[in-house]
Formats: sequence, structure tokens, C-alpha cells
Amino acid sequence: MKITVLAGGNSTERDVSLVSGTGVYRALKQNGHQVVLLDVYLGVEYDDLDAIFDDPRDWAEGIAAVQEINPDLDAIRALKGGEKDFFGKNVCDICKKSDIVFMALHGANGEDGRIQAAFDLMGIKYTGTDYLSSAICMDKAITKEYFLMNGIQTPASVTIYKSVAAEKEALEAAERIGYPVVAKVTKGGSSVGVYIVETKEALEDALKDAFRYEDKILLEQFIKGREFTCGVIEGKALPIVEIAPVDGFYDYRNKYQAGSTVETCPANIPAELTAKIQEMTEKAFAALHLQTYARIDFMADENGNAYCLEANTLPGMTPTSLLPQEAAAVGMDYPALCEHIIEISMKKYEGK
Repeated sequence: MKITVLAGGNSTERDVSLVSGTGVYRALKQNGHQVVLLDVYLGVEYDDLDAIFDDPRDWAEGIAAVQEINPDLDAIRALKGGEKDFFGKNVCDICKKSDIVFMALHGANGEDGRIQAAFDLMGIKYTGTDYLSSAICMDKAITKEYFLMNGIQTPASVTIYKSVAAEKEALEAAERIGYPVVAKVTKGGSSVGVYIVETKEALEDALKDAFRYEDKILLEQFIKGREFTCGVIEGKALPIVEIAPVDGFYDYRNKYQAGSTVETCPANIPAELTAKIQEMTEKAFAALHLQTYARIDFMADENGNAYCLEANTLPGMTPTSLLPQEAAAVGMDYPALCEHIIEISMKKYEGK
């Protein structure tokens, strides 16, 4: 098959996406496909697009590992000289020539449904769920509404909109919820814009920082306990991963720097809790109208109560990411997982 792997973009998860894209690109090449890896935002100069899938170059050459700090998005935007078109040069034309596009994008402008909607209009096939479920899951506040409507336990929360009264509303909400409280942007990813605060003063500082990213913030009940995630493919839950940062919480640095977090798969937890989380995973997948695959995040308190936090519609696909670990636990190696994602994603287009 002719496959375009889309990565990069202009979100805070740009660097992670490029590493995911590199892993997928190499795996699909290994599987015998004709593959091109593109930065969706920057695109590529190319004279003969009809011959691009025959180009033997290494499209992943020069892509580095994820750094400890967020990417400099102003510097990335400057590379386009002020051009406002999100799609880079030749990106859409190359995608149209593909049998399918593998979405290795993460975060805003990639995981939020906008590219999926554009591709639907252009008749371009892509991996992962559709535009509507992507948009629902990208907004953590809306996701929680779907959880509550479908009886899926989730931490208590209040949504705060940027306004002159925002600080007062947030402080009053935090008092009702009880400190410590989690403050987080609703559409961020990779734990960028997430803060665990224990005092009024810390919350005030967190709000100032968080509102730099977005105009809507979620204040959420802090669940003291253990963190888990559970992948799901075609509605069926995979083995659970426990995530245990060596220091602090599962923030941007701890997610992507080697040795910062202990990840155990399958999680060493009682069978009852395993069954509970997997059942909630499958229920969340259905409630959010997800297709193909996803990953659902959880906290479990000291009494074994599981709380659903959010859904990831395009979970990390670096070879050591959580979803590939879960797939490996059921005997599916990384190249096989990439292949399987393409196979189940093509099912969306059967009969169309």
C-alpha cells in the first residue's frame, strides 16, 4: 500500500508526534509498504508527486528524540514566514495519492477532529476515529459530561472560563472540591498545562499559567492513589498499564525522558480492579462513539475505586509508548500493531 504518515504539526505535542511518526514509518517500511513521512505543518518541496512513493530516501532522517521541555512553537511558525495555512506544502496532494494516511499526530490541530473533517471532505482515508468523536474527546470537560451521562465514574470537576471573575470562581470551586485540586487546560495533551495545587496562592499562579494556553480550564478533584491506562482496539480492552513516576506526577518530562517513570504491563493489581478498569474502558469507548482504537486514562484510590479521567484518540506510538506495550502483552509486536491499525481503519470505508 501507499501510505503517508502524518506527524509534527504546531501543537505542544509536536516533538512527541514526530517520534511516533518515525516509529510508524519505519515499521510500515519494514512491513513492505511504500511509505512517506510528512510534517503536516511544514510539508515538503517535491517536483514529481506521482513518483514520491518510489523515492528511496529515509524520510525520518534527522528527527530527534523528545526533549525535556515543550517545543518552541513560535520558532516553528516562523519557518513558514507568517503563512496561515495549516497544511504544509504538498501535504494534501500527497495524502490524496495515498491508499490511507496514518495519523501519528497528537494534540490540537491533529487529534481534535479538524484534520479528520477536512480529509472526509477531500475523500482521504485515514487511521483512527472520526472527526466528531475526536472533537468530543479533545475537550476534557465535554468528555466528562459523556462519562457522567453514561454512568462512568469520573472525578468531580468545575469548568472555569477566562473572564474577570475567573479567579474568584476558581477559588470558590476549589474550596467546594477541596484541596489539593488539579487544574488543567481542557484541550491540552502530554500533561502540558496540568497543575496539582494545594493552596489558594498556588492555584492563582496555576490559573495565570494555564490561561496562557487556553480560555477554558478544568478544576478537578485530586484522586490520591495509583495511575493506570488501558488501550482498546475495536471496543475490546487490552491489558492495563500502571504508571508510576519516580518523582512528582506524570508530567511532560516524566512521560518522555528515559528512567523517569516505571511502567508495569500488565499492572500488578487485584483481578477485581483489572476487570473494573477494563469494563470502564470498553464502556467509555462506546459512550464517546469511538472507532478503531484509543487509550483511556484512570486513577484508582486507596479503596480500589476507579475514576475515568480522559480518552486519547491518537495515543502515543513511539515503540516504547503505552499502547504498544499493551499490544505486546497480548503477543502483538510493534510492526504488527501498526499493520493492525491500518487494517481496522480501512474497515470504516468498506461499502463507501
